[in-house]
Amino acid sequence: MKKLNKKEVSQEVFDLYDQYAHNKIDRRTFVEQLSIYAVGGLTVASLLNYLMPKYESKLQVPANDPRLNSEYIHYDSPEGGGSIKGLLSRPAENAEKLPGIIVVHENRGLNPHIEDVTRRAGLAGFIALGPDALTPLGGYPGNDDDGRTLQRQRDRQEMLEDFIAAYHYLKEHPECNGKVGVVGFCFGGWISNMMAVRLPDMPAAVPFYGSQPDAEDVPKIQAALLLHFGELDERVNAGWPAYEAALKEHGKTYEGYIYPGVNHGFHNDTTPRYDKPAAELAWTRTIDFFREHLQ
Repeated sequence: MKKLNKKEVSQEVFDLYDQYAHNKIDRRTFVEQLSIYAVGGLTVASLLNYLMPKYESKLQVPANDPRLNSEYIHYDSPEGGGSIKGLLSRPAENAEKLPGIIVVHENRGLNPHIEDVTRRAGLAGFIALGPDALTPLGGYPGNDDDGRTLQRQRDRQEMLEDFIAAYHYLKEHPECNGKVGVVGFCFGGWISNMMAVRLPDMPAAVPFYGSQPDAEDVPKIQAALLLHFGELDERVNAGWPAYEAALKEHGKTYEGYIYPGVNHGFHNDTTPRYDKPAAELAWTRTIDFFREHLQ
C-alpha cells in the first residue's frame, strides 16, 4: 500500500476526519465521502490507513519504562461513575513529594496515546494520573471507534465529576505535594476548562483545543490557564475570541497560543494531524507552566 504524506492529502480530508472523530458523521458516511478524494493514485484504503491512529508504533515512553513507577489504580467518584480506573505514573526514584497532573483523554477513553502522555508527565518529574471515564462501561475497549460509541453513552457532567474526583484523589496522595493541575485534549480540553471553573483551589489548567466554558462561569476561574489551539481548527477556535475577552474582562491569568498551519489534534503523534514542531513547543510550554505554578 502506498505510503502517503501530508502534501498529497488535502485539508478537506483532515476536516472530514475531524467530523468523523467527533461523531458528526458515522463511519459509513466518512468512507463514502472519503471516496471523493481518492483520485490521482490515492485509494480509499490508503487514505483510511493513513488517517487512522498508529498507537503501538508511536509510543514515546514504554509501559514498562524502568525510569518510572507506573501502575493502574482505582479511586472513588461518588458523584460520577463510582470506582474509576486510572494510570498513575511518577519517577521511580524520588525522595520528595511531587506536584501532580491529571491527564484527561479525548472522546474515546484512556487509549494507549493518553497513557503515553501520562507517562511523559511522570518522566518530567510529576506524579501523573490518567483516568479512564469509560471504566463504568468496561473501560477503553481497545479501539477508538468503540471507545467513541461507549463515551457517548456516558453523561458529560458525570464524567466531569470523575475527573474532579481524580483531582481530589491525587491532591491527597502521599507522594503528592498537594498542588495538582490538569491537562486535557479535545474533550479533555473542555474538562480542563470546566475543572478550572469548578475547582477554585486548583493552581493551573492546560486545555489543548478544548471547548470553552460559558461566559458567566469565567469569573469563577482562579487557576492560571495555558491554552493551545491549532490555526486550522475552526470548530474549536470559533469560541476563543469571546472566551479570551471574558478572561481579560475579569482579570484572569492566562496565556493563549494559536499554532500556525496546524489542525485540531496536532499534539497527538499517532495520527497525521500531528505537527512535531508545534507539539514539542506546546508540550515544553506545558511542562514549564506546571513547574511554575505547581511547585
